[in-house]
Amino acid sequence: MNKAIASLLIPAALALMPLAAGAAPKAAAAADIVRHKIPGSDFPIALAVTVPSSATIHFLSGQVPAVADAGAAPDSLAAFGDTRTQSESVLKKIKAVLEGMKLDMTDVVKMTVYLVGDPAKGGKADTKGFMEAYTQHFGGAQTKLPARAVVQVAALSNPGWLVEIVVVAAKK
Repeated sequence: MNKAIASLLIPAALALMPLAAGAAPKAAAAADIVRHKIPGSDFPIALAVTVPSSATIHFLSGQVPAVADAGAAPDSLAAFGDTRTQSESVLKKIKAVLEGMKLDMTDVVKMTVYLVGDPAKGGKADTKGFMEAYTQHFGGAQTKLPARAVVQVAALSNPGWLVEIVVVAAKK
């Protein structure tokens, strides 16, 4: 009985091999990192990003701003600047870390942004200031957009910090 089943299955499997070979390019394409756009929107984030198991994933620790004014008190807003200034500083630091890993901003697939409410904005997060810095790196000519969340938090560990950004990068 086993020989009878084998004599039926082997020719059937051999007949399917050309179909499987034709599917190989599709499987390779499916293994790319896919950035799903937000339907009907030009907002510079991805709705979702699909990362295949063949990609290497890199988790970067949260980055905070560099001192913008060394003459100011080290725990003051004056030392680090407004949200835009801090966002630019943090994104430059992220870019440098990625470059040190032989990656770049196009490899960022997930970003989480923590914004402290700016006292100059009535305690509200300055998302406009953040976006002015963000769009220097994402959107426009740079179409490989990350999935992203921006949240307002009560505080960060230094009272002068208004911005902390965590990213995940992936590369095949």
